[in-house]
Amino acid sequence: MPIADNPLLGEWTGPYGLPPFREIKPEHFEPAFEVAMGEQLAQIDAIADAAAPPSFANTVEAFDRCGRLFSRIEMLFGNLAVSDTSPALQAVERTMSPRLAAHENAIYMHAGLFERVDALHARRDALGLEDEDLRLLERVHLDFVRAGAKLRGEARRRHAEITEELATLTTRFAQNLLAEEAGWLLQLHGEADLAGLPDSVHSAARTAAADRSLGEDAYAITLSPSLAEPFLTFSPRRDLREMVWRARVERGAHEGEHDNRPIAARIVALRQELAALHGYASYAEYALADRMAQDTAAVLELLGQAWEPAKAKAAEDRALLTATAARLGEPTPIAAWDWRYLAEKVRQQEFELDDAQLKPYFALDNMIAAMFDVAGRLFGLRFAEKTGVDLYHPDVRLWEVRGRDDAPIGVFLGDNFARPTKRSGAWMSVFRSQSALDGGTLPIVVNNNNFAKANPTLLSFDDVRTLFHEFGHGLHGLLSQVRHERLSGTRVLRDFVELPSQLFENWALEPQVLEQHARHWRTGEPIPKALIDKLLRARRFDQAWATIQYTAPALIDMALHSVPHGTPVDIAQFEAQQRAALGVPEDIGQRHHLTHFAHLFAGGYAAGYYVYMWAEVLEADAFDAFIEAGDPFHGETAERLHRHIYSTGATRLPAEAYREFRGRDPLVEAMLRKRGLIA
Repeated sequence: MPIADNPLLGEWTGPYGLPPFREIKPEHFEPAFEVAMGEQLAQIDAIADAAAPPSFANTVEAFDRCGRLFSRIEMLFGNLAVSDTSPALQAVERTMSPRLAAHENAIYMHAGLFERVDALHARRDALGLEDEDLRLLERVHLDFVRAGAKLRGEARRRHAEITEELATLTTRFAQNLLAEEAGWLLQLHGEADLAGLPDSVHSAARTAAADRSLGEDAYAITLSPSLAEPFLTFSPRRDLREMVWRARVERGAHEGEHDNRPIAARIVALRQELAALHGYASYAEYALADRMAQDTAAVLELLGQAWEPAKAKAAEDRALLTATAARLGEPTPIAAWDWRYLAEKVRQQEFELDDAQLKPYFALDNMIAAMFDVAGRLFGLRFAEKTGVDLYHPDVRLWEVRGRDDAPIGVFLGDNFARPTKRSGAWMSVFRSQSALDGGTLPIVVNNNNFAKANPTLLSFDDVRTLFHEFGHGLHGLLSQVRHERLSGTRVLRDFVELPSQLFENWALEPQVLEQHARHWRTGEPIPKALIDKLLRARRFDQAWATIQYTAPALIDMALHSVPHGTPVDIAQFEAQQRAALGVPEDIGQRHHLTHFAHLFAGGYAAGYYVYMWAEVLEADAFDAFIEAGDPFHGETAERLHRHIYSTGATRLPAEAYREFRGRDPLVEAMLRKRGLIA
């Protein structure tokens, strides 16, 4: 194909500078990447070969500016590969992943460029730089060092080999997981299989079956959490619950082409070797050196404060659930596929709260309006939906975002429904990052969820929290106000990036938000105050289960990535040993197992799954600032939150940014109270 005919390489003249989605085909990416990589490397050479002595402007700032063509293609490709993939696109991904890693190596191991960056870094205190410029210099220098720029000879060559192989393996891991999830379903036959399921689950199961061409009157349960978890919660069919539970646990652990066990083991071995090249005893030490936590001791101390109290509280909850099982004639002792079902029965009995009662008030469109309203009241944002814009899938919606002065802030895309071509889970990404250089660029942010599509789509409260969580990330990208792209939006340390998202979840439970937006999808009546009160009273119920489900994989992640270099790991055996050593309750289990733990093996959270609890310490303490002010929308507190947390990107060290917002360091007690682990 002639380069001139490749839509990825021409100017993107559509609305908001969006990619020309309708014109793009998988075969366009490989030649476009070749052109863009060549262009960026030429720009890198020009910076390195400049006759003028290195300065911040001609080296560091020039580096931040370069490669814009490559970046826009890479961001587009990355988004499509996880949101709307195809066999053809997956083939391109397999081909390009090691080549993209090699391209990154060529940049960060460019001796001439690093020599200039290193020289500037050595005399950074004498350069008279503004704070943000100094921060960029320090961050870019650290990026080079952690990418192997200081390595020499065989170590440098081996580092490049490792990163390229890791790129291939993480791609395979993700594609295997998608194949396992897309290839499994439980078809429901007749009233016996559908018994106990609320109308919202009926509707979602019918839509899932229709999407898979199973027939007009067919019903299917997939492994999408928004369908599988309600089934585990409401279905009285213990045999079917066990089938769904086992299918979720065993993803990636089947013999054959989609077996992730050997892939995960190889990834771990390569990470051990990578860390050793950098002089670290384990990959966890290497990873944590660039995090707020700094070392494994800090992580284990935090997780330990939750782990044992959660197990003790779970013993009390287990007794209650076991008594409920006996009353219902269910088998005892209870199993992991019983816990959600029995917990729902206890919730109904103890709190008179039924999730099926809540869902009619949580229509997706109303909850989107709620999160936009909160963003408006806190930060002065307005969201105007625009239709008729060419996007990558019919389910995707677009909103134009403006600020208090009506100035454009950016573009927000919402992609909320599960489909076989989309990876599971929920995430935020960008098609374009914010920066203030060269006239400035406004961000294009996308939130992906995996809600079960139905008519109407009704959310569980957990789904509502997920919606708000990802939108918190989205606001972190949209509200960014920095000069340099490398420091913009969510490009902060991994254990700080979850603060804006987890903090925003708090407003999903605010009574005044619920009273205004949680309206019955059929009648339009607001959610009764009595139901809100029940929801607030029940919010700590079963938190021990949730804490164990999260903390167990976080601890196993740390153990796995603390294994020293040269120690072979059998993934299944290692996980079994860790579960036994930790005392993971068999009837609770864990949210993620290693063979499908995409956070670790395909998502950048290796030795980092702890970050959600680390950020929870920050967000629980941060929301207390609003409680102390007596108003969840307190203007001065919201302004500090905007200025120091949501808009600053990586221009400040996270601990400094937090202290500027809160006036002190965070206290862990707020998180433990929120989880019901202390009074």
